[in-house]
Amino acid sequence: MITANELAATFARNVSICQRQCEGLSHADSLLQPEHRGNCLNWVLGHIAAYRTTILRALKEPPTISEAHWSRYGYGSEPVLADGDDLLRLEELLALLESSQDTIEKRLSELSAEELAESVEWLWGEEITLGQFLFYLCWHEAFHTGQTEYLRQLTGVNDKVI
Repeated sequence: MITANELAATFARNVSICQRQCEGLSHADSLLQPEHRGNCLNWVLGHIAAYRTTILRALKEPPTISEAHWSRYGYGSEPVLADGDDLLRLEELLALLESSQDTIEKRLSELSAEELAESVEWLWGEEITLGQFLFYLCWHEAFHTGQTEYLRQLTGVNDKVI
């Protein structure tokens, strides 16, 4: 079973990759929309930030993103097609990822193996362990972190971050 420290390290790596993928990019760059129903970098980072709220709640910590922004970036939300008042700016999204990471690392460092083995409610009322739930959320975040590579290239840069 993955340990709390390994989860914290993986979450930290995801934040670091997102930060590196966004180096030199503007808020306008984050709004570039890929073809074929893809989501822009702004939505992907907002989605990661929204799901960090799910992680924080599982760790019994307060959310870092508002309910309105959760609705804008959470599961089933519409793609970001243009700038608007309902969006967080690129700098705000990166700051949310960084601040949530501090809380996640602190809280995970305090968790015991017994706490990770405690039962939590999963989808449709199914029960899984807290460790399994956090591992799924880590996988979900890593999936979206990988999308940032393509979205960076969409801005016209021609480099390799990961």
